[in-house]
Amino acid sequence: MGKLGKKLNTSFQLALGDNFYYDGVQSVTDPRFQHTFEDVFSASSLQTPWYVLAGNHDHRGNVSAQIEYGKISKRWTFPDYFYTFSLWQSDKQKKLVDFVMLDTVILCGGGDLLDWENTPLKGPQNKYLAEVYWQWVEEQFRQSTAPYLIVSGHFPVYSVAEHGPTKCLVDRLRPLLHQYRATAYLCGHDHNLQHLADDLDGTHMNYFVVGAADIAENNHNHASDVPPDSLKYYWGGEILLGGFGLVEVNNTQMTFSFIEHTEKTLYQTIMKPRL
Repeated sequence: MGKLGKKLNTSFQLALGDNFYYDGVQSVTDPRFQHTFEDVFSASSLQTPWYVLAGNHDHRGNVSAQIEYGKISKRWTFPDYFYTFSLWQSDKQKKLVDFVMLDTVILCGGGDLLDWENTPLKGPQNKYLAEVYWQWVEEQFRQSTAPYLIVSGHFPVYSVAEHGPTKCLVDRLRPLLHQYRATAYLCGHDHNLQHLADDLDGTHMNYFVVGAADIAENNHNHASDVPPDSLKYYWGGEILLGGFGLVEVNNTQMTFSFIEHTEKTLYQTIMKPRL
């Protein structure tokens, strides 16, 4: 990642949750920040912003400490459980991409979930708070005027792998993604690389599972639980030799690539502006 980042002069990174296995961090001074983040992603090209969201393993610890760490680190960017940011066009006059970062544990539950547990989510711990945030999510989508809209959360909408689709997100988030013509939804949780796509009411939506930064697992347990022909690409890789996603964007197209740990491009797809 660091080598490719230097070649391409990448602008920032997205961290899609489960930042600290298995039980998150305990405080803002937890040594895991140094050992698992600062010391690992030490390449000069990665000294750029890391936009972070929380996963189920993070919720087993202290997510607020991860948010507070953003006040200490120059690149760890985690202002709140839900937040937005934008990438601007070169003239700095108009937005190019709007990013909406979600906490899918608050929306759907699962904060006590371990990776090897395949129990369906029981629902949000605080239903009122979840509804407040669902309203917030739709308002961010409604306000977005950028040519591209990228939504990110930890749990997948669709996945063919170990955990499968997240019913809460299929029921609540998927219709909004289509209604507001989002470009793509990015997630982690399942430890592989997947591209899925579906259509609804004349709109097309892309879903990318990017969960192989540390380990990769070859699992198709839920292949029959996604819409027919929705799986466009799958990579299980070799365990402990993972991969990551790369987004390149301009005014005319957004290119999403899956990259192996060797820097080899595994898969690539192109998306056009939504507006």
